[in-house]
Formats: sequence, C-alpha cells, structure tokens
Amino acid sequence: MRIGELAAQAGTTTRTLRYYESRGLLPARRNGNGYRAYDEADLRLLRQIRTLQDFGFDLEQTRPFVECLQAGHPEGDSCPASLDVYRGRLAELDECLARLHEVRDRVAAQLARAELRVEAEHPGGPEPHCELSTNHAKTKES
Repeated sequence: MRIGELAAQAGTTTRTLRYYESRGLLPARRNGNGYRAYDEADLRLLRQIRTLQDFGFDLEQTRPFVECLQAGHPEGDSCPASLDVYRGRLAELDECLARLHEVRDRVAAQLARAELRVEAEHPGGPEPHCELSTNHAKTKES
C-alpha cells in the first residue's frame, strides 16, 4: 500500500509517517516507481506506536516495541527491552499518582480548615455569599 492508504488506515497523517521514517521507526521501502511501499506489518507497527502514545509513552519509548515487532515477534511487548520500558513507565505513573494523592490530601486539609473558619465566623448561619455569585446576582436583580 502507498503512504496515503497507510496513513488513512492507521488514523494518522502522511507527514507523521514521514517523521516516523526519519526517526527510524518506520522502514522506508520503495517500489519500482519510487513510491513508498508499506504492508500489513507496517500497519501493525503503527498501531502499536499509537497505542503506546495513547498510554503516554513518548515516541522514543516506543522504539523497543517497534524493534521487537520488526524482529519477528508477534507482539511488540514480548522482548526484554519492551518490558523494561513498561516497568519504567509504570514507575513514573506510580510516582505521579503518589504526588497527586499528596496534593489531594493537602487540598482536603485546607478545605477542612476553611470550613471550620466559616463555621466559627458564622455559627449555624447561612454561608456567606460572594458578590460575584450567580445566585446572589440574580437575587439583587429581582
């Protein structure tokens, strides 16, 4: 298949395919008339790259998976280098989640402190209204 067909089937652009080619991720084969020629294996390779990018992998992190496919493995993640990339990405995600949990805990603590202050300042009364509040503004207009 030609580059336009491959791009359409892979859900990407010809420009992206040329970029992958320049980075050595997509083989640059030419047929007799000089057009780039691709096959189903190239489509599978592109789908692997797209899936990994959807998971947040950068383009360079996809290289071991591409090389694994090109080496003839039916799945791009069955090689040791691919597994190492998975492990590294999982460690990055775990670290990110830990940071998010820490921030969430700090925001929750700040909210609790703010609610205590509001209750102390207005015991049993209604919550204070902001002048910019849409409900308050509608009340003033009525």
